[in-house]
Amino acid sequence: MNARVQQALEITLSNWKAMSESSNHDESEATANEFEDSFYVFIDAVREWYNELDQRPQTLEELAEQPVVLEVVDKLPEPLHLNFETELELIFEGISRVDDEKYD
Repeated sequence: MNARVQQALEITLSNWKAMSESSNHDESEATANEFEDSFYVFIDAVREWYNELDQRPQTLEELAEQPVVLEVVDKLPEPLHLNFETELELIFEGISRVDDEKYD
């Protein structure tokens, strides 16, 4: 897997775990914000990886079958699959979210 994608994914997974385990409201909000920030850093790393490909996939299905993408999906918790797939589609279409358009 691409080193930057791997590192960003590990941070995202760590923040997901912390968010899932937080018990009080103040802590929950802070860990949720950390997770969200790390998720979009991870998505930016995936976007950079995609943009650096010598031969980009011709279809979204081909992109979803790339070893890096398959490994990411394998490591992501099930509740994050749809978010990742949505972001992957936007990456494929060349669309970047503006900060206020992210999942608020």
